[in-house]
Amino acid sequence: MKRSTGKIIILAIIAALIAAFFILDLGNYLTLEYLKNQQQQFNTYYQSHRASTLLGYFIIYIIVTALSLPGATIMTLAGGAMFGLWTALIIVSFASSIGATLAFLASRFLLRDWVQKKFADKLQSINSGVEKEGAFYLFSLRLVPLFPFFVINLVMGLTPLKTSVYYFVSQIGMLAGTIVFVNAGTRIGQLESAAGILSPGMLFSFALLGVFPLIAKRLLAIYQAKKVFAGHKKPQKFDYNLIVIGAGSGGLVSSYIAAAVKAKVALIEKHQMGGDCLNTGCVPSKALIRSAKMVAYAKRAQEFGLKTTIDVTNDVDFTAVMERVQEKITKIEPHDSIARYTELGVEVISGEGQITSPWTVEVNGKTLTTRSIIVATGASPFIPPIKGLDSIDYLTSDNLWSLRQLPPRLVILGGGPIGSEMAQAFARLGSDVTQVERGNRIMSREDPEVSEFVEQKFIADGVTVLTGHQALEVRCDNGDKWLVCERQGEKVEIAFDQLLIAVGRKANVSGFGLENLDIKINPQGTISADPFLRTNYPNIYCVGDVAGPYQFTHTAAHQAWYAAVNSLFGQFKSFKVDYRVIPWCTFTDAEVARVGLNETEATEQNIAFEITRYEISDLDRAIADSVDHGWVKVLTKPGSDKILGVTIVGYHAGDLLAEYVLAMKYNLGLNKVLGTIHTYPTLAEMNKMAAGEWKRAHAPEKLLNWIEKYHAWRRG
Repeated sequence: MKRSTGKIIILAIIAALIAAFFILDLGNYLTLEYLKNQQQQFNTYYQSHRASTLLGYFIIYIIVTALSLPGATIMTLAGGAMFGLWTALIIVSFASSIGATLAFLASRFLLRDWVQKKFADKLQSINSGVEKEGAFYLFSLRLVPLFPFFVINLVMGLTPLKTSVYYFVSQIGMLAGTIVFVNAGTRIGQLESAAGILSPGMLFSFALLGVFPLIAKRLLAIYQAKKVFAGHKKPQKFDYNLIVIGAGSGGLVSSYIAAAVKAKVALIEKHQMGGDCLNTGCVPSKALIRSAKMVAYAKRAQEFGLKTTIDVTNDVDFTAVMERVQEKITKIEPHDSIARYTELGVEVISGEGQITSPWTVEVNGKTLTTRSIIVATGASPFIPPIKGLDSIDYLTSDNLWSLRQLPPRLVILGGGPIGSEMAQAFARLGSDVTQVERGNRIMSREDPEVSEFVEQKFIADGVTVLTGHQALEVRCDNGDKWLVCERQGEKVEIAFDQLLIAVGRKANVSGFGLENLDIKINPQGTISADPFLRTNYPNIYCVGDVAGPYQFTHTAAHQAWYAAVNSLFGQFKSFKVDYRVIPWCTFTDAEVARVGLNETEATEQNIAFEITRYEISDLDRAIADSVDHGWVKVLTKPGSDKILGVTIVGYHAGDLLAEYVLAMKYNLGLNKVLGTIHTYPTLAEMNKMAAGEWKRAHAPEKLLNWIEKYHAWRRG
């Protein structure tokens, strides 16, 4: 039997039973007045037919609760009146839990798939919370009779909570309320109404009982903290409220926030203020890409009506290009400098920090005490285990910037963002670049059409793109160097003068004391942290690349707010870090910027979507600037303008994405984008144009046909 057929049959049975209940007016038999009038007859029948009465009562109770019919309260009172406290308590307790579980399963079978599919984006965080703490939530609700139990049954059935957990928690959680109602049934003659059972005092007692799981959870957290802190002596006084280790984006923002709220904070950095982003990552790479783009424009001079074109071999001064990169780093350095952060109220310490206990950090031979610690130690280039690699002075994103001579033949290992950006930049500056990627396409996190588009751009710039090549060995012979790869079982040798390793980055989790505290590390190599960015030590937090799951400068800064606030004020209120809207951009030419889901991810996650696509070749400003290539692709919820994700491929895509990031953050749909004035002529108009494409595809054709007839009538 197909699942859909089974749903129809079960739904029909449930509907028939509920209809029969109301058509036959069976509700009259489940009133307090009827129960009181028939109490003597019930007791007499029970005395002579004990087993059948108990069984019949048990089955009817299950049916009433499973169908969420009114009358469960009266049946509980009847049980107490007929069977006495203990017998009724046992029967009602099991019957109510079984009936509740049947209602839970019916809701799950009939509705969960539809609800989860329709509201997948909203339910993701709820599902995660239920999987981790659903038993606590359910227990709290079961203890408070103010919450209708049938609503709890139906709603919980839509979540991923395990059936066994649901049953056992319900069995225990409903016990207190069952005792009260069964006991009330033993004195049925004194009751004027079912509402009289729960006095204000009783309701208050239940409310207090309902927060018991939360209190228990808090006590459990205190117990776990005591357990993890065992063996460490907590200082009586602290030098600092917060110590931050690492002065990259995450560390700088964390310390700035702490200082802004007047906490005493120390920032420890062993190398350079600003971290990778300023010194070896975002800033130098974008400066280099800019120079390379100018070369590309110069080579296109005639396209813009100019007579002179650049000779890459003779006209590019690579030394000057790299000096310009350093000049830009130097110009930005004051933003992240010791002087600036000292002025902001942060005590900056140059040195190598060692975490020696949950509350102490040793630096420059001095032990500092602190209430909380934030680890913001970043990441380093991952070096794959390739035979012979140690025999050469290979390049990484760390030491690349010391180059002053352009490599004639540059092999770049890696097809991700760093490898792709550098491949195009160095090719434009005059290197013979070969990009090697073991996967079947470069930029594998993006849709296949994006990878194909960027690859064609690379080829046009002179890059040799080799996908499906697994690097095996570096071989040197008489000063010549080759990267030996395997492709479909065949060996491929690629000659090079310089090799750039760009296959990803690994979190810096060792060398500063985490091992001594046995702080947990994820299989991916990042520090294991909860949604509040706490490690297994509740006063030690982590942010940025060392925490994951995203290795972006802006994500590190985003996490820093949560870690700083939670570390300083977590005793009052803690905030779970929000990863719902995380944008990123790969700064190739054309740029590839994305937020939310792309088509590949939505398909893999079985999330329904519609695609709206706008070709930038149609945009006036793009045509005028000769950058009329690329597209905007928006994924929306079917039948709605709600944005699920956006990919922009084109000139300044990273800047243009911001409008969609704002829209997704604050649940603004494409209608709002369309209704916003965009300056003409600008590239930003592409966002409005994309929204217009969506609107045309969702035009109300029937209504427009009637309007057309109306206008025709008006013309006479």
